[in-house]
Amino acid sequence: MSEKISVVIRNKNQGHSLDFLLGILKKRYSEDIDEIIVLDNMSTDTSSSVIQKYGVKKVSIDIFSYGGSANIAAESTTNDIVVIFSAHAFPVSHDFFKLIQLKFQQNNNLAGLRCLHNQNDYVHYINGVTATENPNGAGVIFCGSAFNKKVWRLLRFKEDIQTMEDKEWTKRVLDKGYDIEFVPSIFCYAIKRNEEQLFFRYKNEVIGSYQLWHTEYKTTTALKMVAGSTINAFRIFISSVYYAFRRFFFLLKFINNKPEKF
Repeated sequence: MSEKISVVIRNKNQGHSLDFLLGILKKRYSEDIDEIIVLDNMSTDTSSSVIQKYGVKKVSIDIFSYGGSANIAAESTTNDIVVIFSAHAFPVSHDFFKLIQLKFQQNNNLAGLRCLHNQNDYVHYINGVTATENPNGAGVIFCGSAFNKKVWRLLRFKEDIQTMEDKEWTKRVLDKGYDIEFVPSIFCYAIKRNEEQLFFRYKNEVIGSYQLWHTEYKTTTALKMVAGSTINAFRIFISSVYYAFRRFFFLLKFINNKPEKF
């Protein structure tokens, strides 16, 4: 396998985050990366000017699907090792790409690598959880993972799945005898979603869970969900009001009884 790395970034209207990510890649990892490609989904913000600013390749897509965009990402690269990011994710560890290169050099049967970005990842990695045991928790995750383009040529990403194209691919390549492993390359996943975006994500996850993990949903499930959400929202409201007044009375007490300054 070629030791060179291609980085692909999936982006839609995240110009500010994209600027930060490209700046990091250019300043900290330029020696480790052979090419950078931004896969842009018809952005209307500053994304195009950011891409021009850093002089990286832009590939535009007008019809987005998770699996389809991942296939376009693979098709657009020239190297066997492909690292795929969301625009709102960025590498943190100084040896992020070197560790990925080393893993692929050590294992010719390697289809993909899952990098680390949250508590569950760290726990699974430390405890040696494998993708075979837990394809959801230890399989590749395309907000920050690496895959082997040679394996992809044989097993393309599924385009008609609503979401979780990375986990579906994980299951398929494992079934074919390839390996998926953790790599201690640390990245940060930083995004704030509004209620509409959270609902969009929820819809995709319900459909994806049913398609991939065969999760069954019933009317009682929906009723429990809305009841639980309502109760939780009420608890949050009561707690917020309670502590707002506690802060208010504490501040009044503080104003009238200030401690000694140092």
